[in-house]
Amino acid sequence: MKRLSLVGIFSIFLFLLFSVRIAAQDSISKKKAVRVSKMSKAVKNLEKSLDVNDEGQIAKNYETLANEFQDKGNNAKAEEYYKKALISYTKLKLTEDKTRVTRSLAKVQENQKNFDSAIKNYEVAGSLAKDVSEEKINLNDANRLRNNANPAGQTNYVDSNIELLKKEKKGNEVTEAYVQKAQNSLELKDKKVAIESYKKAIAYAKDKPEAVINLKNEIANVYASDNQFEKAIDINEKLLTEAVTRQDFNTQIKQLQSLASLYFKKEEPKKALLSLKEAYDLAYNKGNSAEAKKTLSELVKYYKAEGNEKESMALYEGFLKNFDQLIQSDTTLINTKKFQVTEGKIRQLEKEKSLKDELITKKNTFNYFLLGSILLLLLLFLFIVKSLYSIKTKNKEIALQSLRREMNPHFIFNSLNSVNQFISENKELEANKYLTSYSTLMRDMMENSNKDFIILDKEVAQLQKYLDLEHLRFQDKFDFEITVDKDLDTETVFVPNMIIQPHLENAIWHGLRYLDKKGFLHLRFQYNNEKVIVAIEDNGIGLTQSRELKTSNQKAHESRGLNNTKERIGLLNQLYKKNICFTIREKELPESGTIVEIIFPLIDKI
Repeated sequence: MKRLSLVGIFSIFLFLLFSVRIAAQDSISKKKAVRVSKMSKAVKNLEKSLDVNDEGQIAKNYETLANEFQDKGNNAKAEEYYKKALISYTKLKLTEDKTRVTRSLAKVQENQKNFDSAIKNYEVAGSLAKDVSEEKINLNDANRLRNNANPAGQTNYVDSNIELLKKEKKGNEVTEAYVQKAQNSLELKDKKVAIESYKKAIAYAKDKPEAVINLKNEIANVYASDNQFEKAIDINEKLLTEAVTRQDFNTQIKQLQSLASLYFKKEEPKKALLSLKEAYDLAYNKGNSAEAKKTLSELVKYYKAEGNEKESMALYEGFLKNFDQLIQSDTTLINTKKFQVTEGKIRQLEKEKSLKDELITKKNTFNYFLLGSILLLLLLFLFIVKSLYSIKTKNKEIALQSLRREMNPHFIFNSLNSVNQFISENKELEANKYLTSYSTLMRDMMENSNKDFIILDKEVAQLQKYLDLEHLRFQDKFDFEITVDKDLDTETVFVPNMIIQPHLENAIWHGLRYLDKKGFLHLRFQYNNEKVIVAIEDNGIGLTQSRELKTSNQKAHESRGLNNTKERIGLLNQLYKKNICFTIREKELPESGTIVEIIFPLIDKI
C-alpha cells in the first residue's frame, strides 16, 4: 500500500510539474530582471521589420532567429524559421542568401533524421552555388546522406568536405565536419579516430565555449563506452571545475549528472549519489526546475531499486514543499513564457503582413490592368490618329494629283488648236514639226505626271520644249530666254512639278500675244540665301488691260488657273513642309507687263 502511494505521489508530481510550470508564470514578480539574450533581440528586430513590412530585414531576422534556435538544439523551430527566411529571400531574388539558408535548412533537417528533405536541399544549395567549391561541399553532403546505411561509403565525402571547408576558411563548418567524421568513425567501431576527430573539432570551436564543452563530453562518452572510466571522469571533473570558476551553474549540474552516471557504471554508488544530490541541490537552489526533476527522477530510481522508500518520500516532500518557490525562480520558464507571448505576436504580425501583401498585389494588379487599358486606349487613339492622318495625307496627294492633271486638258486643247490652225492655213510642214515636238513634250509630261517634284534639269528641258512650241505658233509675237544661276546644280536640285508652266502659258496667251510689237519672255532660276527664286517676267499688256480684253469665260478660266496654282502650293506645303511662296504683280508704269515669283527653299532630296 505504501509502495502504491509513492507511485501516486510521483504521478501527481509529474502532472503538477508540467501544468503549473506555465500557469504559475502569472504570479511571477514583474520586478525580477530578465537578461536580454540574442534570441530576444532577434525577436524584437523581427517584430519591427514585420511591422514596417521590410522584406529584406524580415528575411535576415528570420534567419538570425533560426540560427539561435539551431544553436540551442531546437531543430524543429530552426527549420520553421529557415523556411520563412527562404521564402523572403526567394521573393527578393537574393541567390547568395538563398543558397546559404537552403544549406542551413538541410542541416537542421539532417539533425531531425529527415534525410530525404535534407538531401534535396543540399542538392538545391549546390545547384544555386556560384562557387565550385561550395557546390562540391553541398553535393558531398547529399551523397554522404545517401550512404547513411553504409558508414564506410560516407568516409570519402566527409574527408573531402573537411579539406574544402578548410580552404574556404569556414571554421564553424570544419567543426561540424569533424564531428561527422567522429560519428562516422564510431559507427565503424574506430574509437581512436573518433576521439582524434572530436579533438580536431575542438581546435576549430575555440570561440564557442558551449560547443567545446559538448565536444569534450562526447570524448568522455567515447571513453566511457570503452570502459575507460578514469579518463571520462577526468574530463568531466575538469569541465566541472571550469564551470565552478565561471559560475556556470547549468554546466555544473550537467557535469555532476554525467559524473553520477559514470560512477554508477564504475559501480561506485556512493560517489554517484553524492554527485546526484549535489546536482539536485544546485538545480533546486538555482531555480532550474527541469534539471531538478531530471536529477530527482534518477535519485528516486536508485532508492526504489534499493528499496529505500523512506529516502524517496523525504525527497518528494522536500521538493513539493518548496515547489512554488522553485517555479517562480525558474528563469527558463519566464523566458519560455515570454517567447510564447512574443511568438503569438509574431504570428499576428505575419498575418497582417500577408494581408498587406495581398492588398498590395491586388492594388498592383488593378494598377497594371488600368495602366494596360490606358496604354491600349492610347495605342488605339494613336492608331486612329495615324490612320486619319494617313487618309488625310492620301487625300491631299490625290487632290494634288487631280489639280496637276486638271492643267493637262487645257494645255492639250490649246496645242491641238495650234495644229488645227497650221492645217487650216496649209502649213503642213509647221503642223508636222509642231506635232513631233508636241508628242515629245507630252511624253515627258506623262512620265513626270505622278511626281510632285522633279530635277531642275528635267524641268528646264520640259519648259524649253513648251516655249519652243508656243514660239513656233507665235513667233512674230515674242522671243524668250531661260537663265539658270550657275550656283544651282541642275542635276541635284528639285523644283515643284507643273507649277511654272501655267504661268508661262498665261504670259504668252494673255499678255504677249495682244502686243502690236514683238514682246519678250524671260524665265530665271536664281539662288539666294539657301532659297531658289523662279521669276517669270514678260513685257506684255499687263494684268489690268488683259482683264478688260477677256471674255467672261476667259476670266473664269484665268481665275481657276490661279486658284489651281495656289491650292497646289498649299498642298505641297502641307505635305512636304517646304514653305513655297507664290506672288504675281504688274510692272509699274511706264513699263508694262507682269512679274510672277515662286520662292522655295533649296531642295536636294525628297
